[in-house]
Amino acid sequence: MKFFADTADTADIADLAATGLLDGVTTNPSLIAKSGRDFIEVTREICGLVDGPVSAEVVALDHAGMMREAEILRKIASNVCIKVPLTLDGLKTCKALTGEGTMVNVTLCFSANQALLAAKAGATFVSPFVGRHDDNGYDGMELISDIRLIYDNYAFETQILVASVRHVMHVYEAAKIGADVMTAPPAVIRALVKHVLTDKGIEGFMADWAKTGQSIG
Repeated sequence: MKFFADTADTADIADLAATGLLDGVTTNPSLIAKSGRDFIEVTREICGLVDGPVSAEVVALDHAGMMREAEILRKIASNVCIKVPLTLDGLKTCKALTGEGTMVNVTLCFSANQALLAAKAGATFVSPFVGRHDDNGYDGMELISDIRLIYDNYAFETQILVASVRHVMHVYEAAKIGADVMTAPPAVIRALVKHVLTDKGIEGFMADWAKTGQSIG
């Protein structure tokens, strides 16, 4: 499973990228607004911090507007992935951009039927929002499982990018189902390494080592 960071905080991205565990980044208008920085400037900086895809979202809602914005965004860097909403205009834009060799992330997916449409439009990634799906009384992981089944049935190459990840169990369950990618806030990614027994084990080892009075180097 690929790990993307869902943030526009370049300090967090740089820190996670240094671990070698980060495969890409997703942003959206809300995250850009939270950063308080210029959209193009921060996107360019993020693209320089990671080798993998960096999703930059259009804000136009019509096909012509999306194409105009995508033309600007994909000039920022070679690893920009254009993010479009799962609407008919978004799917039309997806088809046009992928036909030109541009990576596209179709976002705000909440049903398997929508994911099927994204795959037929040639999306590089489809982003089902599991956390928001859970919030509305549905099972986000059941949605991921349904999409995985449908994509495998037809050998679609579109990658399932699990989004709106709220906690480490979302990552665990998505990995068991076979999702291709997950994108999560940096805090969730860092939480994956945590376990009380690991902490206790280190504490015990350090206490025993101190008793030896030795040092390494």
